[in-house]
Amino acid sequence: MEYKRSDRVADLLQQEIAELVFRRLKDPRTVNITISGVEVSGDLRHARVFFCIMGGSTDEDAKRNAGSGLEKAKGFIRFELGRRLSLRYIPQLEFEYDTSFEYGDKIERLLKELHKDE
Repeated sequence: MEYKRSDRVADLLQQEIAELVFRRLKDPRTVNITISGVEVSGDLRHARVFFCIMGGSTDEDAKRNAGSGLEKAKGFIRFELGRRLSLRYIPQLEFEYDTSFEYGDKIERLLKELHKDE
C-alpha cells in the first residue's frame, strides 16, 4: 500500500495545528483541546480536523464551546499554516469532534464490568 501525498500532508497539518492550538491560541475555550487527526481531500483543498477534549467534562456544552473557539481561530490557523508550510494551497479547515476516545472508554468500562462479575 502506497503512502499518498494527502496522507503526508495530513500528518504535517496535524503536527502544525496541534502546536498552534497548544502554544499560540489564547482563547480559553481551546485550553484542553488535543488534535487527534486530520483527513485531507485528494486535491489538498479541504481538511477535516478532528479534536478531543482532554480532562475535565466532555458534555455537549464543552464540545460546542471548543468547536466555536476553533472556528473563531480558523483564519489565524490558516494564516500561520501559510507562513509555516510551503504548500501551493492551504486547505479549508473544518473542525469536528472526535468521538473515538469516548467510544474506547465505554468499551473499556464494559470490559471491566464483565471481568468484575466473574
